[in-house]
Amino acid sequence: MSFAMPWNTSTAAGSRLTQIRDVPLAHVIRDQILASILRGELAAGQRITEPVIATQLGVSRVPVREALRDLESTGLVESRKHFGVFVRQVSAQETAELYELRSMLDAFAGRAAAAAASPALVATLEGRLEQMNSAAARKDVANYYEANLYFHWDIVSAGGNQQLCEVYRGVVQRLHLARLKNLSSDVGMLESLREHHQIVAAIKAGDVRGCETLMENHVKSAGKRLALLNGGVTAISSS
Repeated sequence: MSFAMPWNTSTAAGSRLTQIRDVPLAHVIRDQILASILRGELAAGQRITEPVIATQLGVSRVPVREALRDLESTGLVESRKHFGVFVRQVSAQETAELYELRSMLDAFAGRAAAAAASPALVATLEGRLEQMNSAAARKDVANYYEANLYFHWDIVSAGGNQQLCEVYRGVVQRLHLARLKNLSSDVGMLESLREHHQIVAAIKAGDVRGCETLMENHVKSAGKRLALLNGGVTAISSS
């Protein structure tokens, strides 16, 4: 399966490497590796081999090594002494904690969006709803998931808070590793769709407190559904 992250501006490796004038080569390589991880081409637990990446991109191993060190700080890869660098496997406990953090970030973003709802944002979100409605009708989990990512990013980025965007992006990318293996399941999709419609209605009405609560509960519910799919019990609190 292939998914486009809302913040991912990566294109084909060849075209990126010809447009690096003011961008450090290691950053370009980092973005390429990141895109491969988020698309599931590099799976959780898989070793990332420097010579292979260097050969694929036509570069030396030095910027690849630098790119991997940079990625390690995001929590998406980990270095194991004497063994190399691997795509991280996110534990059930970490996933639950990340969902709890994300519920607070989404709640904050939802409150801000409802407080200053613009017709442009509402129109964009309604367009995302149409995409999700269509995907749900076809039980197309992949397209539903992608539209869902864009829906939440539209809300989070609407306030223009760059620090919020950076933290949110990091949280969602790590959660993505935990969700990849369940993207063929449509469990809870209709309930999720209903919640998205409620969120848009609250933003449209300028219901600040209502939108804040809806966003928080929506994310927590998603965390619980994922925990059940993984055969565990979520650690996310209900308060």
